[in-house]
Amino acid sequence: MKKQWINYIIFMILIPLTILIGVTIFEDRSYVFISFVIVLLTLIPFFLSFENKDTNIRRMVILAVMVALSVVGRFIFSAIPGFKPVTAIVILTAISFGAEAGFLVGALTALLSNIYFGQGPWTPFQMFSWGIIGLIAGIPFIRQQLKKNRLTLIFFGLFSGVIFSLLMDIWTVISIDGTFNIKRYLTVVSLSIPFMFTYAVSNVVFLLLTIKPIGNKLTRIKTKYGI
Repeated sequence: MKKQWINYIIFMILIPLTILIGVTIFEDRSYVFISFVIVLLTLIPFFLSFENKDTNIRRMVILAVMVALSVVGRFIFSAIPGFKPVTAIVILTAISFGAEAGFLVGALTALLSNIYFGQGPWTPFQMFSWGIIGLIAGIPFIRQQLKKNRLTLIFFGLFSGVIFSLLMDIWTVISIDGTFNIKRYLTVVSLSIPFMFTYAVSNVVFLLLTIKPIGNKLTRIKTKYGI
């Protein structure tokens, strides 16, 4: 329980605070530094959850594979705006390995895939947006429901598309003049509804297509290696 509270403080307070400092004090000039600080903060809960050496190595290898799948998936579907498998892979990771792993895969996917798509002040926002989706999916109660109930999985896929879009719209508003304006935000949100809809639907499509093959494979790996 103590570790969980530490994790939530890092994910919900320290990382958003880091992004806020990057936007205000550094004025987005040090976005690469801020991105790596987020990675370091993300790794703290992950390492706190380590139990034994062999299990840790296997877990890290699997998560590295999930990050690679997510990055490649984003690249393959780059020609279709808003239609990406990233969120589905982040959710599947969280369902199988918990909130810390979900946040880690989401954050690293944004950072590494932007080597191709372009790094910028938006990167920390993407890292947090995909990461927080993984964190929510990995919360024990939600995690169990996503495993057992296909309807809950569909709803969460839609919810994730909306949350990602709303969080990224915050960056869109701030990027205009460095300040946040609620009226401008509502305008940006209304304009981004088509993207939000496409992304939410794509989450559901990829979750339904991958939950059985990838989910079952991850379950077998966990059982076989005692992860």
